[in-house]
Amino acid sequence: MESYNLTRTLEFLLLGLSEDPELQPVLFVLFLLIYLLTVLGNVLIILAISSDSRLHSPMYFFLFNLSLSDMGFSSTTMPKMLVNMQTHKKSITHSEYLTQVSFFFLFGDMGGLLLTVMAYDRWVAICHPLHYQVILNPCLCRCLVIASFFISLVSSQIHCLMVSQLTFCTNMEIPHFFCDVTELLKLACSDTSINNIVRFLLSIILGFLPVSGIFYSYYKITSSIFKVPSLLGKYKAFSTFGSHLSVVCLFYGTGIGVYLSSTVSSSSRKSVVASVMYTMVVPMMNPFIYSLRNRDIKKALHKIVKQIM
Repeated sequence: MESYNLTRTLEFLLLGLSEDPELQPVLFVLFLLIYLLTVLGNVLIILAISSDSRLHSPMYFFLFNLSLSDMGFSSTTMPKMLVNMQTHKKSITHSEYLTQVSFFFLFGDMGGLLLTVMAYDRWVAICHPLHYQVILNPCLCRCLVIASFFISLVSSQIHCLMVSQLTFCTNMEIPHFFCDVTELLKLACSDTSINNIVRFLLSIILGFLPVSGIFYSYYKITSSIFKVPSLLGKYKAFSTFGSHLSVVCLFYGTGIGVYLSSTVSSSSRKSVVASVMYTMVVPMMNPFIYSLRNRDIKKALHKIVKQIM
């Protein structure tokens, strides 16, 4: 079978979520609503943190950057999917594919690293409250965010370089709604063993290590909470990282679901359904989780709404 290198004229076909023409309008309206809620929710979080001086603290600085990352993550996949649904066009060019792969891993990895940084922030706030401002000074906060961005950028470029070196046969149909690297490797005619090794190493560095850091922070936080004598004190301590715990469970829970569905099951459809949760629902839920559980955020949002009205 003849194979050829990726070129700028090469196109893939994104089969999307469903090929049923009657279901397309329903899916378009549903995912358009999800995308608009994602953008609106994260923009409101960003505006609230920027406009209220009470929210100019390390915790909200990291939340500000997480909202930017979530918006970028959703905007990497959803607009293209919505355009394809509306125009009934499934093709995506080589350059568009590489761009989407690059930004997908950039914002996805950065979101995971920021959650790790936020876990460290909660650990310091609960376990070392008297030294919180000294330890998490503005310089360190900026360095942590910059380091998260730089590591994510390197990871995204490695993934982009790997897929750009693959060769393909005549079957260019991808049973997904975005440029999933796992599905792309299945289509490749060339040897993908090196790609799989690199992906495994990156998964350890950007998956296992951040999760280990988060669990260690939670272990320290939980140990400190159990030492608090009063139930009210325990509740107040738990409430300071309850939102972060919810977001971590949602983010990594769906991420693990995507990984397991793609490795354990041979069905690409199950992987697509799991990816919907990971790429669409999680970025939409994060602003609501933080705003509904945080009085300062709700006050700042109420102030913004009053100014608009």
